[in-house]
Amino acid sequence: MTEGSQPRLLRVLAGETLDRPPVWFMRQAGRSLPEYRELRTRAKDFIAFCHDPVMAAEATLQPMRRFPLDAAIVFADILLLPRALGQKVWFEAGEGPRLGELPALSALEAEIEASTGRLSEIGETLTRVRAELEPERALIGFAGAPWTVATYMIEGRGSDRSGARTYAYQNPEDLDRLLDILVESTARYLVMQARAGAQALKLFESWAEGLAEDVFERIVIRPHAAIVEKVRAAGVDTPFIGFPRGAGALVDNYAARVPVQAVALDTQASAAQGQRIQAGGKAIQGALDNLLLRAGGPAMDARIDALIEQWGKGPYIFNLGHGVLPDTPVENIARAIGRVTGKV
Repeated sequence: MTEGSQPRLLRVLAGETLDRPPVWFMRQAGRSLPEYRELRTRAKDFIAFCHDPVMAAEATLQPMRRFPLDAAIVFADILLLPRALGQKVWFEAGEGPRLGELPALSALEAEIEASTGRLSEIGETLTRVRAELEPERALIGFAGAPWTVATYMIEGRGSDRSGARTYAYQNPEDLDRLLDILVESTARYLVMQARAGAQALKLFESWAEGLAEDVFERIVIRPHAAIVEKVRAAGVDTPFIGFPRGAGALVDNYAARVPVQAVALDTQASAAQGQRIQAGGKAIQGALDNLLLRAGGPAMDARIDALIEQWGKGPYIFNLGHGVLPDTPVENIARAIGRVTGKV
């Protein structure tokens, strides 16, 4: 690959500061696009959709055809992993994910090795997308981080995580054992993704908020660091983006302790916090409010300009502080990307 075709995203993850940041959006492949909604009608259910490499590759590529994005992220879901480990998972229309009773930890441990094979279709999706995607555009693989996945496995659905946090206090050894299961299975899953064509890997810790410092160390920092170390031990050098959403001031400790190449920041992150992380030698990603993207207008333009001004002097990837909302106007997405790329 020539220097000119090296994806902007990978250059930033290697520590470069560019003339403009690469741009991609979390949940860019999904419900905000009319072509996605039409495609979704062809699958019998959401899990079948994710496990169909032809359809999932199409969903991954749809936003890349519509917008001049610098990276694609594979269309999948963080709850495919607990399903591969043997827990029942399904999605209720209009309500979101549901999970059956948490299996015995010994049963989950027995399924770790087999779980990666049960996710082989996601690897095929990545291979299909990489074959079609232009060389200057990067392909991102991902997984849910252990604590976030564990909250669903424990509570059986999305919630305020109070049940999972109570479980963490009352059953510390069981929680640590569950997190270890997820560390091992997630590392194997991400190694498979990298070998299938993913050029960057992202860990989504969607529920990192509200944790005491010592708990954050135990259930976020330790598992994230262990996953990266296991992936590296497998001979995979694919760069990592870590996203401890909602962690506030604890993000600084995360950036210092977890060997990721970039830290994704949420909407609350200050200019100074991002600059501290950059000064520490890591790239940052974020952090436009997804509600502001939905609202659009001059306020969105001004915030985009401010984010680039405050963080663009170091290695920076432009993104949202959370995923694209399903009712976000397509024209707002196009304008935001155009603002970053200098076309608007």
